[in-house]
Amino acid sequence: MQSESDRKILIVEDEAYIRLLIEQTLEELEEQGVDILEADNGQDALRLIQEETPQLVFLDVMIPKINGFEVCRTVKRELGMKDVTIVILTAKGQEYDYQTGKEAGADLYMTKPFDPDELLELAKKVLR
Repeated sequence: MQSESDRKILIVEDEAYIRLLIEQTLEELEEQGVDILEADNGQDALRLIQEETPQLVFLDVMIPKINGFEVCRTVKRELGMKDVTIVILTAKGQEYDYQTGKEAGADLYMTKPFDPDELLELAKKVLR
């Protein structure tokens, strides 16, 4: 069980305004001591996941350097980090994309535009 101070969420999104929107959505959790980390590319995301071990990662697919599917695949398959919950959060909503996300090891798949309340509830559930 994670201690209160160890709870972390990583937002991986290259669009600054979407990153801000997700962060604002999760503000309530931040007030409860959850650290919100951010990355705007796949390379930084992988480094942060390995260094910080967030419980939850909201991961965009179309990001620079390493795409979200590859980041997910590396974390879940190569690094075997099963305790990290990865939510693919993307505008790509085709069946093929869902399948690719599932094969990469994503725990959940949400499409943009997302419902902020749904995002917050999901985060609370994962961190509980």
